[in-house]
Amino acid sequence: MATILYIATAIGLFIATQTNGDWEIIRHTLKEKALTSIAVSEGVIIAGTTDGIWRSSDNGKSWHESNDQLSILHVRWIASSSYTPKTFLIGTEPAGIFVSSDGGKTWSSKPEIDKLRDANGWFLPYSPKAGCVRGFAIAKPDNHHGRMYAAVEVGGALISDDSGKTWNLAEGSDGSPDFNRELGTMIHPDVHSITVHPTFSDLVTAATGGGLYRSTDGGLNWKNLYQCYIRAIWVDPANAQHIIAGPADGVSRNGRIEESYDGGQTWHLASDGMMPAPWSRHMVERFVQLNNDLFAVLSNGELWLKRLDESSWHRVLSEIHQIKAIAAVK
Repeated sequence: MATILYIATAIGLFIATQTNGDWEIIRHTLKEKALTSIAVSEGVIIAGTTDGIWRSSDNGKSWHESNDQLSILHVRWIASSSYTPKTFLIGTEPAGIFVSSDGGKTWSSKPEIDKLRDANGWFLPYSPKAGCVRGFAIAKPDNHHGRMYAAVEVGGALISDDSGKTWNLAEGSDGSPDFNRELGTMIHPDVHSITVHPTFSDLVTAATGGGLYRSTDGGLNWKNLYQCYIRAIWVDPANAQHIIAGPADGVSRNGRIEESYDGGQTWHLASDGMMPAPWSRHMVERFVQLNNDLFAVLSNGELWLKRLDESSWHRVLSEIHQIKAIAAVK
C-alpha cells in the first residue's frame, strides 16, 4: 500500500504518494492559503491557518471552511486521535483548545483554558497574543480512559482524563510563565511539544525552551533529561529509553539531531546524510513517525526522512519549500 503525505506549507497543501521508493506530487491545493498545521483521520483532512480551518472529505479535491464555534481562528497545532476515528484537537494562539468528535464539522471550546491563560498571564515572546497551545499527545486507552496532554507556550503542561472534554494543569505545572525561578520537579513553562508513550499513559516526554523533560507519573514530577532549547522529540514506541531529539542552542541556532539509548543520560549526533551539524540557522520543528519511517520537518522548510532501522537521513520532495507540518498515512 502506498504512503500518502499531506504537506502543509506557506503556499498551500501538497499531497504526495510514495510507491516503490519514488515520490510523486498528486495534488497542490489551497494555493492561496498559508497553512500552519495538518491532520488526517478516516479520510477527512483538516488544515489549519492563521484565519481558521479548512476541511476536505474527498482527499483534497474540494474544501470548505469549518469554523463552527471556533472562536479563536489562529490555529497553531492540529492532532487527530488514532484511537477514536474522526476526533480532532486544535491548539490556538492566543492559547485555546477546541475538540471535534464529528470529523471537524463542529468544534467544542474549552473555556477552562481561557481562564487559566488569563489568570496566569500566559504570553509569547514574539507576539502580543496570550500564549499558544502548540502540541498534543493522546494516550492509548487503558485504566486512564481518554488521557490526553497539551503543550502551552508559555504556560506549561495540561492534562485531560476524559478524552479532551475538560482540561487542567498537570500537577507538576503551576501555570506560571515565569522563567526566572527554581523549578525543582516542575516542568519548564515554555513547552513546545509533548508526547506520551503508547505502553504507559503516565510516561510523558516534553520539549521545552529550557530542555527536554520527562515524567513517569502523569505529569506530577518532571526531570530535565537534557538542558537545551528544543521543539521536537521522538520516543521509540518499542523502547522508551530510545529517544531522538532536535536540540539547539537557541531559536534556530546551532540546531542538530541527537539520539539517546539510555533515557537521555548520554547523547550522540544522529544526522548522518544531512548537512554537517550543528546547523547555524535552523533546527528540527517536528518529528512524525509512520510505521518504520521517521520524518523530520526543519525550520528552514525542508523535509527529511530516515528508516528507523537505518542511520542515514535523506531529503524528500525537495521541490516543495516552506514546509510547516505533515501528516502521513498508509
